Amino acid sequence: MANEEKSYPSRLNKNKNNKNRSNSILNIMIALVFTLVVIIGATLLFGGGDDSADPESTETTPETESQTSGDDDTQVTAEENDLEAEEKAEEEAKAEEEAAAKKEAEEKEKEEEEEEETKGGTITREESNDPIVSETIVNTSWEPVGTSQSGDHVSSYQKNSVDWNEKIEAVTYATGLSQNDMYVMMVQNGGGPQKSIATVQSKDQSEKYRVFLEWVDGEGWKPEKMDVLKTLDGAY
Repeated sequence: MANEEKSYPSRLNKNKNNKNRSNSILNIMIALVFTLVVIIGATLLFGGGDDSADPESTETTPETESQTSGDDDTQVTAEENDLEAEEKAEEEAKAEEEAAAKKEAEEKEKEEEEEEETKGGTITREESNDPIVSETIVNTSWEPVGTSQSGDHVSSYQKNSVDWNEKIEAVTYATGLSQNDMYVMMVQNGGGPQKSIATVQSKDQSEKYRVFLEWVDGEGWKPEKMDVLKTLDGAY
């Protein structure tokens, strides 16, 4: 009986120790779970904040891409426009230089022709009071153009007759216009049987003349004077 009373406290202490050990394990597990929850929560919380704050992780929306592309396109278009404008300016400058050179060459050629034609004579240019006349030219070097006609001369105003054609030849001689580059507007009597007046213009209508002709027996029609016309209105 005494032995049973003595062993009872020992079992009681053993059970108490086992219970305390189980509680300690449970507490440790609870602490681990709590710590794990805290770690996971902190990771989610602070990790998400870092991602949102990281400029490299910011997504580019289609609108942003479109805006960026639009800026690039605008820059390229501006550069292309500047290049085209520069090329156009260079082309215009080149065209102006060529036109000036061509005009200078034409003027020089015309002066040389005039010098050749006026050898042994003089050219007189007079301003006119006639509103349709720019100036009147008299060239003392003009001569009769020759003729195939013989006998008494009769002036003819029939187109393509011998006399008509010789009148047009004299007009070509005075004006410098070729027959292929000339419209004959009118050939009319010049106030006498051996006088005629021919009004012509270049085919591009930039030159207009009224030529006064006189017949020289045996030598043909000779230009006497020539009006440089501003317009054909009222010229004949």
